Amino acid sequence: MEELLEILSQVKPGVDFEKETELVDSGILDSMAIIQLVARLSDEYDIEITPIDLVPENFNSAQAIYELIKRLDD
Repeated sequence: MEELLEILSQVKPGVDFEKETELVDSGILDSMAIIQLVARLSDEYDIEITPIDLVPENFNSAQAIYELIKRLDD
């Protein structure tokens, strides 16, 4: 999770990713940030995030993103 939080803070500095639960719904992560994030996560965790995974529920919080990574890493 620490690695994920570091990646998130590099993609979008100045956000408290440990507390924020509406990253997409509130516009903190826009489409460009999500594209950057998906590329970084794919490289760092060697996972494939497909278009079907690109739903707000998977990106609204660090915990949701972490759960997505764990699910795709199986």
